[in-house]
Amino acid sequence: MLEAMNLSKRYEDGLLAVDNLNLKVECGEIFCLLGANGAGKTTVINLFLNFIEPTSGTAKINNIDVTKNPLEAKKYVSYVSENVMLYGNFTARQNLDFFTKLGGRKEMTREDYYQIMRKVGLQEKAFEQRLKHFSKGMRQKLGIAIAISKNAPAILLDEPTVGLDPKAGAEFLDILRQLRDESRAIFMSTHDIFRAKDIADRVGIMKTGRLVGIMTREELEKENLEKLYLDYMRGEVVREATG
Repeated sequence: MLEAMNLSKRYEDGLLAVDNLNLKVECGEIFCLLGANGAGKTTVINLFLNFIEPTSGTAKINNIDVTKNPLEAKKYVSYVSENVMLYGNFTARQNLDFFTKLGGRKEMTREDYYQIMRKVGLQEKAFEQRLKHFSKGMRQKLGIAIAISKNAPAILLDEPTVGLDPKAGAEFLDILRQLRDESRAIFMSTHDIFRAKDIADRVGIMKTGRLVGIMTREELEKENLEKLYLDYMRGEVVREATG
């Protein structure tokens, strides 16, 4: 569903943000990309979304080259950022309606929106409440609701749990599990080792633009992910990763 093939991005100032990335994320899988700030995680997401163009290589969504056919590729993906940008003076339902129609779906009813907001765990009293009164956790849930309403098979998330309290973070991960069980392909960048280990089917570790390691769920259950991550960051583990 999501595929990077020899994908690289060098910025105008010479920074090599993504260096020859090869990666696949399949439907029904949660892939977490771990890395420090500046490792290249957000650049990878921006390349998949065609916000920026690669220096070399290819990013594909549903086997569609995102650079050659960006509008077609975007039909198959939804995006949730660290800070979901929504309209504070709109209610939750009005935001959901606006962005759903913007994504091309015109047939949704008020009750359809209510069902989606129930699915992501928003309280009924929040459905017609203005967003300026929402906590960050509530905003993130609404961001996921917007992603669901598009009905895209792939979802990209950039540091979505930053700033969430433990309860809101756990609820957010439960929503992602439900989406995985619906055969969505989920790619999440994060520097939260513990949540990555809790939620991921596979975890990749990125360092200075390179994917230096990938672990499966089985390996995660056997390994001390925190120690392994720190070893990669210190350069004590050297292994080129493809996936």
